[in-house]
Amino acid sequence: MPLILLPLISSALIPADMMPGWFRPIAEYQPFIPAIEALRGLLLGSEIGHNGWLAVAWCLGPAVLGCFWSKSLFNRDPK
Repeated sequence: MPLILLPLISSALIPADMMPGWFRPIAEYQPFIPAIEALRGLLLGSEIGHNGWLAVAWCLGPAVLGCFWSKSLFNRDPK
């Protein structure tokens, strides 16, 4: 349930420059930010920089870790 709120407190709706100083680091360092910035750049026709690779890494990283974790739990001997 808390993950549903993460895009709302990111820089997707309001630029991070307009946020209060204490809230800006929370909004800038989320896994959604590279994906949002990459999509924004692709839709507006501007450069996406390294945000495309970061978005792919944020998608593949947890998926691979979850795959290995679930595989290790599945292959564990029941006692």
